[in-house]
Amino acid sequence: MLRQKYLLVISIMLLMAGTIYAQKYTISGYVQDLRSGERIISASVYDLKTKQGTITNEYGFFSLTLPSDTVELSISFVGYAAFSSTFYLDSDISMNIELDPTIQLAEVTITDKKSDDLVKSTQMSMIDMPIHQIKALPVMFGEADVLKTLQLMPGVQSGSEGTSGIYVRGGGPDQNLILLDGVPVYNASHLFGFFSVFNTDAISSVKLIKGGFPARYGGRLSSVIDIRMKEGNMKEFHGEGSIGNVAAKFTFEGPIIKDKTSFIVSGRRTYIDVLAAPIVAAVSNSYGDGEKLRAGYYFYDTNVKLNHKFSEKDRVYASFYTGLDKAYVRTSENYVWDDTTNYDKSIFDLHWGNIKSALRWNHIFTNKLFANVTGVYSNYSFITAEQFVYERGENIVSDISFNYNSGIENIGGTIDFDYRPIPAHSIKFGGNYLYHTFEPGVFTFSVNEEGQTMTQNIGNNDIYANEFYAYAEDNWNINGIFKVNLGIHYSGFAVQDRYYDSFQPRVSMRAIINERMSIKAAYSEMNQYIHLLTNSTIGLPTDLWLPSTDSVLPEYSRQAALGIAYNIDDNWDVSLEGYYKTMDNLIEYKEGASFFQLSTGWESKIEMGRGYSYGAELLVRKNYGKLSGWIGYTLSWSWRQFDNIDFGEPFPYKYDRRHDISIVALYKLNENVDFGLTWVYGTGNAVTLAVARYASGFPYEYYDYYDDYYSSFADEVEFYNGRNSYRMPAYHRIDLSANLHKEKKWGTRTWSFGLYNAYSRQNPFYLYFGYQNNTRVLKQVSLFPIIPSVRY
Repeated sequence: MLRQKYLLVISIMLLMAGTIYAQKYTISGYVQDLRSGERIISASVYDLKTKQGTITNEYGFFSLTLPSDTVELSISFVGYAAFSSTFYLDSDISMNIELDPTIQLAEVTITDKKSDDLVKSTQMSMIDMPIHQIKALPVMFGEADVLKTLQLMPGVQSGSEGTSGIYVRGGGPDQNLILLDGVPVYNASHLFGFFSVFNTDAISSVKLIKGGFPARYGGRLSSVIDIRMKEGNMKEFHGEGSIGNVAAKFTFEGPIIKDKTSFIVSGRRTYIDVLAAPIVAAVSNSYGDGEKLRAGYYFYDTNVKLNHKFSEKDRVYASFYTGLDKAYVRTSENYVWDDTTNYDKSIFDLHWGNIKSALRWNHIFTNKLFANVTGVYSNYSFITAEQFVYERGENIVSDISFNYNSGIENIGGTIDFDYRPIPAHSIKFGGNYLYHTFEPGVFTFSVNEEGQTMTQNIGNNDIYANEFYAYAEDNWNINGIFKVNLGIHYSGFAVQDRYYDSFQPRVSMRAIINERMSIKAAYSEMNQYIHLLTNSTIGLPTDLWLPSTDSVLPEYSRQAALGIAYNIDDNWDVSLEGYYKTMDNLIEYKEGASFFQLSTGWESKIEMGRGYSYGAELLVRKNYGKLSGWIGYTLSWSWRQFDNIDFGEPFPYKYDRRHDISIVALYKLNENVDFGLTWVYGTGNAVTLAVARYASGFPYEYYDYYDDYYSSFADEVEFYNGRNSYRMPAYHRIDLSANLHKEKKWGTRTWSFGLYNAYSRQNPFYLYFGYQNNTRVLKQVSLFPIIPSVRY
């Protein structure tokens, strides 16, 4: 009965949207960058006379139907000079608009959209982040980072220094749908969580959605991070490069056929292994004759994209990404024993990486109907390998190797339609299919001793699954006051002779109070068929992506949000939102369980439970001027509950953070100099520590022969007062940056200087009990003091 109601609602939406009035015509086309030909996402297209408008979709396309009359068309986007044109509309018109990026980018800060769009849009809990602003902020080692910038926004936080993943509105790191050109990204971090895999020189747009999810998104509970790669300059060749403390990168783009075919190639690599080489060599030399050591770590990213325009109605894109982290240690020793040369060698390799590719076709069927078809492939793998070899003379006496592999591979496709029959309705519908191959962790042992070989595999077999979804949504402008987005998302998951499905309603609405203020509300249900088991706390990607099975149910969430959007003036705006979210069928390792245990399958090592979170988020922003920036504040609670953990009582989530504050300021001194500042503060993470100890059993004596005395000891038992009942000290730091620009004949030269953790706050990484003056005390380990950076 419930499904019938959903289908009835969608049918009514489509019927109402299909009502076309006489003497109306459609203006359609693309909005793109004047200098590069790049399509612009979320540009505002607005008729000043009728007060009707729309925005460009994810591919820069727009369609606006208006009465036959004089049109005062205005098209704008942050960082570009607005385009305006007045003409009489008496027929359908197709037009491509080029915007000139002439506004000084350093004076523009992150905005949810234009200020008036913040008030008028039905979408809440969403932020569009211009790439130029991400590059302007002070960051660790001077390397601009998409995910680190997102963590400066309300409702988004990091775990701690040295950990990967982001946490949105009380959710876990696996509950974020991270898309690169529409392809899911399963591991988004490098260098144990210090950098993301996204090279900002290859990225054109970043969109974050924390709630009120449109029906076209699904598969995760807590957020959507939609990242689009640049398409390549259609007009002229352009290159840029930089070198910093730990990494260098380059980007080159240009036309293959001007205004028809373009490309972009971008690469980044760290040289930590090169910088560490003299230290490793010095250690190796200290070992003595016959012993050698080699060790290092590096990561790299490569982005490639091709873009070809067959006609004004057809365009094809091919994008590719690959990235890899690799750490290695090699030791060897030559020695003579019993008049025979012996050789010992040990090898340790740790590497993980992503491969992503997409082939996309855009087609305009009519001036009101746009379609996108995408084929995708993705692969994430994590591999450790160890080998020990002993040779005597020319004979291999022993060769022992150990390998561990885990990962996930996807292949599939998406089809999306964008239908805009009249200005009051903007309809999107489509579907997606993915074929998953899960490798939940396989250990391989191989032993070769004196010509006898034995190989054994231990672990879980690959699991195959089919996942699909279909959706429909209508952004319906009821009148000048009320606007609503109604949608339904249906998904299915077939695995091991089991089929799961889910209907997920999505509703968001806006009510205009006056021209500068609106009230917004949203409700969304989300379903997640894949899980993440996190085994490590140090940022290593030893995590397992696992499917729902007969015994492990899909995760499910419900989120309601209520907010106010207010434009103080054209330069200042404020948003205040409150939310409440429930999460079911969350998974966690049982006490003492680990993926290193080989005796049983992964399903026997986990507990299933539930969680809930709630809070309020405030964002105050100044958008333009010499001084720009924002203040973000989050007040939140996040809880977990498992039947067999902590006696079934609710306990704080590890990353439950009561208060979270970020202050960001950017100051442009003149055309050649600008400064940046960020300050962050967060309540300490919740951890489980013993609060008392007591003796158990009878004492016993111990004789110290060295100091010649007897000591009396008794076994002790530690007492814990609940899971995650202790708070680490608060986390806070300030980061500073200065950028010096100078125009040269060949382009612009920029020197960037930065200080990470400028007042060298010793933030806790983890806590442990130690001894000081024979007294047991709680100690902390910190990672980063003040870190200077320079980039050219």
